[in-house]
Amino acid sequence: MSALFDATVLNVRHWTDRQFSFTCTRDPGFRFQSGQFTMIGLIVDGRPLMRAYSVVSPHLEDTLEFLSIKVPDGPLTSRLQHIQAGDTLQIGRKASGTLLTQNLRPGRHLYLLSTGTGLAPFMAMVRDPEVYELYDKVILVHGCRQVSELAYDEVINREMPANEYFGEQVKQKFIYYPTVTREAFRNQGRIPTLMASGKLFSDIGLPPMSKADDRFMLCGSPEMLRDTRALFVELGMTEGNMSTPGEFVIERAFVEK
Repeated sequence: MSALFDATVLNVRHWTDRQFSFTCTRDPGFRFQSGQFTMIGLIVDGRPLMRAYSVVSPHLEDTLEFLSIKVPDGPLTSRLQHIQAGDTLQIGRKASGTLLTQNLRPGRHLYLLSTGTGLAPFMAMVRDPEVYELYDKVILVHGCRQVSELAYDEVINREMPANEYFGEQVKQKFIYYPTVTREAFRNQGRIPTLMASGKLFSDIGLPPMSKADDRFMLCGSPEMLRDTRALFVELGMTEGNMSTPGEFVIERAFVEK
């Protein structure tokens, strides 16, 4: 069996001039866990040109969705941003990634910390009923430069609470905290700054950061990952992996920048 399968593009949405998302068909044999990534790409000069992308859709969905930045001279994204419904993509059959609940020790609150297109794996997780069974609260934090970059805002605020399968879990357990850095908005500032000052926790009505109760997943810019990780280390938290669970996990596989 080939390591790749053909997927047909179903629709494309351009959120801004810097990011877009698209859905495509899913091979019945493709298995993944919400939060994981796979390789996707296009055939260029007769060969597949592939990059790692987190899957936006939860593992229960029949289709696959991805979120991407646009890089004018990027080997893949310069081409990928022009795809249309009916086009064919290449998708890797093997899913990977560290953003899995089994890589975390048991806790009460799950914080999903993202910047930009780092939101992608967490959109899968917050639409997965299994995640809500593990925590009292699931908090999605999304940091962007501008308000227009807060992709999936309507999905989060309208569609998720109305979902017939997990809508009640969302209403009881889910908290969404978008924040921007370059425009006026109800929440402003970088994620590590908001955490260090305690503002993030007071804004959402939860206790200050706790090694005993809080678990964290991170996906986004290298600067956010570095500065936020430093906060965890100061509190004596350990980073989890496939062999040893910890208080936080970080996804280090990035789409081309």
